[in-house]
Amino acid sequence: MSIDMIKQSRVTHFLIRNLDIILFAAIIFFKLMLYAKQISPEYLYMGVTHPVFASVLILASFSMLFEHKTRMNFLYTINLIIGLVLISDIMYYKYFKDVTTVAALRNIKLLSGVSSSVTSLIDIKDFIYVIDTIILFPFLKRYKNAKRKYNSTAVNKIVFFLLIFVTGISIDAKSVAAIAKEQPTLLSAMSNRIYLTKMIGNLNFHAVDAYNYISTNVKNSKKLSSERVTEIKSYLDDNNQITGSNLRGEAQGKNLIVIQVEALQQFAINKKVDGKEITPNLNKWINKSLYFDNYFYQVAGGNTSDAEFMSNNSLYPAASGAAYYTYSGNQYNSLASQLKNSDYYTAALHGYSEGFWNRNVMYKSESFDNFYGEHSFNVNEEVGLGLSDKSFLDQSIEKLKTFKEPYYSFLVTLSSHFPYDDSQGYGDFNVGQYENSILGNYLKGIHYTDEQLGMFLDKLDQEGITKNSLIVIYGDHFAIPKENINELYSFENVNNPDDLKWFQYQKVPLIIHFPEDENKGVNHTYGGQMDLYPTLANLFNLPRDYMFGKDLLNSNSNKVLFRSGSFTDGNAFYVSWTNTYYNIKTGNIIPETDELKKKKEEYTRELGYSDDMLNHNLIKSFEGDKSK
Repeated sequence: MSIDMIKQSRVTHFLIRNLDIILFAAIIFFKLMLYAKQISPEYLYMGVTHPVFASVLILASFSMLFEHKTRMNFLYTINLIIGLVLISDIMYYKYFKDVTTVAALRNIKLLSGVSSSVTSLIDIKDFIYVIDTIILFPFLKRYKNAKRKYNSTAVNKIVFFLLIFVTGISIDAKSVAAIAKEQPTLLSAMSNRIYLTKMIGNLNFHAVDAYNYISTNVKNSKKLSSERVTEIKSYLDDNNQITGSNLRGEAQGKNLIVIQVEALQQFAINKKVDGKEITPNLNKWINKSLYFDNYFYQVAGGNTSDAEFMSNNSLYPAASGAAYYTYSGNQYNSLASQLKNSDYYTAALHGYSEGFWNRNVMYKSESFDNFYGEHSFNVNEEVGLGLSDKSFLDQSIEKLKTFKEPYYSFLVTLSSHFPYDDSQGYGDFNVGQYENSILGNYLKGIHYTDEQLGMFLDKLDQEGITKNSLIVIYGDHFAIPKENINELYSFENVNNPDDLKWFQYQKVPLIIHFPEDENKGVNHTYGGQMDLYPTLANLFNLPRDYMFGKDLLNSNSNKVLFRSGSFTDGNAFYVSWTNTYYNIKTGNIIPETDELKKKKEEYTRELGYSDDMLNHNLIKSFEGDKSK
């Protein structure tokens, strides 16, 4: 036999002997690239093939250390786990437009409360990530029991393990180094998880996330340096300087009624479907209120709870998971606490389970005197996930009438919650061609809630409550999941949508109604939920401390910063997951200028400051220093 034939025979035997590893690597690589395409159909960064391939090599290398049968079990199990992780990631992305993190898993028990929302995201096509494990299962036992001519020695196993492992690590290290050079804080702050996943792949992202989670917990067990604490305190002091006196103290001594409306987005305002207004009651109240038409939701993994958290504390959402869980034991300088210092009675009202989003704990930390949850209401009618908005708002008025004035009442509605599948409860509202679509169902749901809000506001008027109350209404987050966004674009007649266009539809209404319809008009300042507390602090003449937002009535800034790292200054819009800048007026992509780069770096630091505030409970430290 010739040398060439011997070499060919060895190669053939090597391939046959390691067919399971080769098949595993090919399947996992395919799944990871398919996932990358799903989370970025319009922008698949092909450079991701290298770190994805490297991560597969690293996983496969460990199998080289096992005997044949054990190796088969290892590869099969890892394949199944990765498939399930990818399905979870895809479902999480559909709802939150983000990647699942270790910290986010702390919220998994919430899924029992919104099971209909979760199951509506399941698509049979997503099971492509595990279908191979079902197909391969009958062959697993047969392949494991197949007689083998060649068995590797312990030395060979270690050599092959090291060869494959080091190759994978080397490729990965190069990819990670490129990211660290391009955006130095991205790997540690993970402020832009989608973009990071596109650059290094899903497996590497989860490895980095797990490392950061562990190292952050270790790091947070240690005190921040005094220099870092001083740096954060100095930043907050500068940010909270009073810059103007427009409407300063205008609402001082008056009741404050804040209504956070589930999934209320701006695109539904002043719009018609089949010739009928979608939100006729809110439209009416907008005309006699101060209305902010460039107001964005800024929620992250905590979704509805993040909207509450930002609006009441002007702190950014947690980097992962929900602040309402992770930081419920912290001390806060909340809106409720400051109003209590001004002799206000404070109460939160929501017709759902008290423990959902940990509200029963968090509202105490935010200094609400009372929380009226599900058990404080007569659940006599259900629409959507629970107590109907009609019954909730009717019963809430009766409670408001018993509150000692002045009071701050924070109400959270429920009926218009995704997936908007209670067509019977929503009543008869003709959505024409959008019937039986997510958009059409949403329009029915928000039309129902608008009707209940209209009756609630009219009753407040009739009871004379509006004469001595400031009423604030805003939406908490998106209504249409990103996977269904084309339905919204069709409704809005949007052609050739891009990331800028997507962001422009992530606005929610902010309505502030003054007694006697004073100060009505439209304010075009760019803002978000982080800015509500500072704005109300101005209106109620409250101290401004430890806030990252701005007073919308007295600021020259149009900054809106998102947890993902995206931001706008009113002229340009930075989309973090593609690292792209847009000119808002023209819609064109523009190059990064020194000024924009400086803002991006400054805003990344700002997110880090907020994280340190939460991780180290700094408000407690700051307040302690005040008392000395």
